[in-house]
Amino acid sequence: MSLRDLPFFLIGLASEKLKLQEQMAAPAVAAKEGRILAQYEISNADQIAAAMAAPAVTQPEPEHFDAIVLLAHGTPDVLGEMDEYLKLVTGGRGVPPRVVHELQERYAEIGLKDEPTAEGPHLTRWTLREAELLRERTDMPVYVGMRNWKPFIADTVAQMKQDGVKKVRAICLAPQNSRTSVGLYRRAMETAADGAFEIDFVAGWSEHSLLIRAFTERLRKALEVAPQDKKTAVLFTAHSVPCRTIQSKPSEHHGMLLTTEADTYAIECKATAALIAGELSEQISESDWYFCFQSQGMSGGPWIGPSVEDTLKALRDGGYQHVILDPIGFLCDHVEILYDIDIAFQKTAAELGITLSRPESLNDSPTLIGALADLTRRGTRSLPQHPLNTTAQPAEVVQTLAPVEEQASV
Repeated sequence: MSLRDLPFFLIGLASEKLKLQEQMAAPAVAAKEGRILAQYEISNADQIAAAMAAPAVTQPEPEHFDAIVLLAHGTPDVLGEMDEYLKLVTGGRGVPPRVVHELQERYAEIGLKDEPTAEGPHLTRWTLREAELLRERTDMPVYVGMRNWKPFIADTVAQMKQDGVKKVRAICLAPQNSRTSVGLYRRAMETAADGAFEIDFVAGWSEHSLLIRAFTERLRKALEVAPQDKKTAVLFTAHSVPCRTIQSKPSEHHGMLLTTEADTYAIECKATAALIAGELSEQISESDWYFCFQSQGMSGGPWIGPSVEDTLKALRDGGYQHVILDPIGFLCDHVEILYDIDIAFQKTAAELGITLSRPESLNDSPTLIGALADLTRRGTRSLPQHPLNTTAQPAEVVQTLAPVEEQASV
């Protein structure tokens, strides 16, 4: 597949065509982020310096919260729970048995067992560790709630009610705001709380200075160990989502009628990538970094792209010999990193005759914990504000990815 054949998409007004061909063929178009992210041109140095120099947070200021709750996707604890887990992920529809079996094999390859392990699955382990470190940093109660597995959000909320919580700040561990992630977490929290306590929901912190710095720290190390004798590209990724869930007209997702406002998920993902690349401009040429969506799902219909597989082929055809794949839509290790990147995409790269590496996941990064502590204290008030045009435009899909009978989203 040539660069000219790469799929692109439009997502309301917030998305634009990803012009890989122009990026690779004409460095003069190095102002590509001016075409997409002119409104994101900010300097983070002062914010980072101030946040890192600040003392440990002893209480959220200026507002008072009784507790913090971190919200994440959830993952099964043992292989035998896969079928039940996938029913929750798909809103009760479930997936064919062969898909359940295939996913069990994938999870087994990254360490999930038939019996519980002492350390637990990666996503749960790292989320609980992040909560522990945030509790130490803020000296506040920090809860964890998962939307699709234990500890379920509803069970966590029940514990919070029992503990007498009256006001909580909820932080979704998906930095880029989307109705299919953040929107569903908010709905689950509000439904479970049922008015028992006040919820301040932090949605969309993709440009937080410390988040950008955390990713930058990891990517800088990956660049330092990349093969110096190979032409290298940096490929930023975020999780793909169904096109129907981000278009600017009513759509159904897992039994919910989503709003008519355009979803800015795609542009927020690209903004995160642009800010990281900007911090490393001396090491990453403007013409040598790219963006695509990974792990296209499996609920039928089109998912946003281009995919990693298509983009890797395009980069190979463009003369690149090594690719550093940086999943900036994810905060910790889980199946989309440990299997999709470390196993499946590695295989794809080998078949294409190129090599692939990735930065270490953020996991328990002190800088990430600093970002969460800052969100605990100030919510989104510390984030840059950009005047986004909100005129609704219909979504256009150019290519359909991952039919339901082939895969199943996790």
